[in-house]
Amino acid sequence: MIQKFDFEEELKKLPMLPGVYLMHDETDEIIYVGKAVKLRNRVRQYFRPGIKRTQKINNMIAKIAYFEYIVTDSELEALILECNLIKEHNPKYNTLLKDGKSYPYIKVTVNEDFPRIFSTRQMKRDKARYFGPYTSGKAVNDTILLVQKIFKIRQCRSEIPKTSKNARPCLNYQIKKCLAPCVGYVSIEEYHEAVNDAIRFLSGEHKEILKDLEEKMAVASENMEYEQAAEYRDLIASVKYITGEQQKITNDDFSDRDIIACDTEGTDAVVSVFMVRAGKLLGREHYHMKIDAYEEKEHIVTEFLKQYYGGTPFIPHEVLVQCELEESTLLEEFLSVKRGKKVSLIIPKRGEKHGLMELALKNARMVLDKDTDKIRMEEARTTGAVRRIAEILDIPDIIRMEAYDISNTAGYESVGSMVVFENGKPKKNDYRKFKIKTVVGPNDYASMKEVLTRRFMHGINERNEGNEENSFTHFPDLILMDGGRGQVNICLEVLDELGLNIPVCGMVKDDRHRTRGLYYDNVELPIDVTSEEFKLITRIQDEAHRFAIEFHKSLRAKGQVHSVLDDIEYIGPSRRKALMRYFASLEDIAKAPVEELLNAEGMNEKAAQSVYDFFHKNREDTE
Repeated sequence: MIQKFDFEEELKKLPMLPGVYLMHDETDEIIYVGKAVKLRNRVRQYFRPGIKRTQKINNMIAKIAYFEYIVTDSELEALILECNLIKEHNPKYNTLLKDGKSYPYIKVTVNEDFPRIFSTRQMKRDKARYFGPYTSGKAVNDTILLVQKIFKIRQCRSEIPKTSKNARPCLNYQIKKCLAPCVGYVSIEEYHEAVNDAIRFLSGEHKEILKDLEEKMAVASENMEYEQAAEYRDLIASVKYITGEQQKITNDDFSDRDIIACDTEGTDAVVSVFMVRAGKLLGREHYHMKIDAYEEKEHIVTEFLKQYYGGTPFIPHEVLVQCELEESTLLEEFLSVKRGKKVSLIIPKRGEKHGLMELALKNARMVLDKDTDKIRMEEARTTGAVRRIAEILDIPDIIRMEAYDISNTAGYESVGSMVVFENGKPKKNDYRKFKIKTVVGPNDYASMKEVLTRRFMHGINERNEGNEENSFTHFPDLILMDGGRGQVNICLEVLDELGLNIPVCGMVKDDRHRTRGLYYDNVELPIDVTSEEFKLITRIQDEAHRFAIEFHKSLRAKGQVHSVLDDIEYIGPSRRKALMRYFASLEDIAKAPVEELLNAEGMNEKAAQSVYDFFHKNREDTE
């Protein structure tokens, strides 16, 4: 969580511009993504007292630790970016698709005399026109409402030929949102012309539509049909407002690229990195840099590129920069070698890429004006803390850290967790769960060895197959073990067997189970408990533990825990039920001596000894 987030102060900084806002909880997880025509007005509504809201929204508001936002040039861009971010992050409080096979489409019933436009989740061979599939039902519905409003396409389901021509038009006609084909106010030809414009709009042909509308407005004006000309004028204004005259958030070339934009103020610089993946803008990061006064932006961007791509595990095939760089040829060669494929540095001059650069520059300037202090604090708790950990351990560079933990109930349903932090922030898409397959009983060392072996063998196999996009192929710069010498040695043993050289650090705890220092290279290193690096280590440790516990609880919730007794010799269904009736929990059975186990109905010495041995043999082996 960003420390000391002042909601009142941050709400004042929100611009009256279109964009997307992201709500975070105290663990930094994105719990809601929304769009707004005016960010200030929309976001403030969540924090105003006395407004009637659903229970779901109230629950979400109670969990908001801080928010952030991305400015766009139009409402449509905000809508598309919202859709992309929802798909990427699956926020808890957004309405999400439950079935990945059932994505929404926009359907235009061109096979009807007076076509309709609506959403559907089934694509049929019915001669209708389909657009999609899309990732957000909300985005689809919003788009349909916009198209109906602009082109006045009917929203009713009436079969027009069967409707009486003497009927009154509905309210949509009165408020100029429908051409009223139901009462014969428009011919089939005129109505189809509006539908064709809507189809072109959905296909992205915004410039052509604007050109046609401007020509029609000119003709109407020459013929002194001023009311008609005014309608075309309003329609042109609506199209320009919604599309921003150019849609930059998504493109159809399915490319990966980063957009790097920098702005400065005195000795402060903010670099914005906009990340486009598979043609979709999926997010952005801001980085604060201390610079010399009047330092040239060319030098700032050059230094940033070296540091940023020197550690990041993914490099796109295009990097857009705002200005000519002195070492551009050398930088391209450096990035290409790091990526293993050609990387191009591009300075966009016009078109869609130039629009993306302008958007990145706008956000960099806004952050520099309003959020510099916040970025400094965020940098201190993330990348700054990582740098400090690297200094303590005397490791050159740390970008990616992985931490592991084991969770079980008396040795049963043992599970392992792997959490990933990059640049001091959790990378939840790379988290992994492991269900222990080869270890019986409470043997944490053996369980950890299995988890680590499976994780790195998977990565090695994926690398050998050339599948560099799999997250397992990205090996960490540092492995953090939830313990001291014993856990570290287990990890080093696995790495040695697999021929890997990765630094391993233990998180040593005191008698109260609190981290007191780091165990590295056979030495326990003290760490200041008030420092940001200590807080980061604690967050990573807590996250690994939380992730393992949640997975274990999910298995227990499925009623699988009691089946551990089925694995014990001489324990059948009757004795299992008797043990569960006599003891309060499985933990009590695991701790009970032979004499107490005999008190359960139907137990004899052989069965009681078998239960005792099952829960104690592996534990004794590890002590």
